Amino acid sequence: MEKKVIQTNNAPAPVGPYNQAIAASGKMLFCSGQIALDPATGQIIDGDVQAQTKQVMANLAAVLKEAGATWENVVKTGVFLKDMNDFAAVNAVYATYFDEATAPARACVEVARLPKDVLVEIECIAVL
Repeated sequence: MEKKVIQTNNAPAPVGPYNQAIAASGKMLFCSGQIALDPATGQIIDGDVQAQTKQVMANLAAVLKEAGATWENVVKTGVFLKDMNDFAAVNAVYATYFDEATAPARACVEVARLPKDVLVEIECIAVL
């Protein structure tokens, strides 16, 4: 299996021993979860869960672009919420990135805690 590390300065640098994404065999892209870090400052952006979701999606978009992909290439996402009561607010932002008829498969779970105490983290898998 051929494996290529995907790295862009337009998304936050990893905060641990992982990469932003891995392209496998030139066909699949596995994107690490992104949180609401501003790539320019390395700080969590101010704002509510919708503002954080917009930053998360911007970070994912930067990683996808670096790999030569777009939202249309995404086949699966994982959404991790600090509070499931934020589901509708996150969904409202998330829905602006995908056409409902062709939206990727998705899992959404509430977790006890996320890195840097953010409100949302999203990961994705894309076909290149």
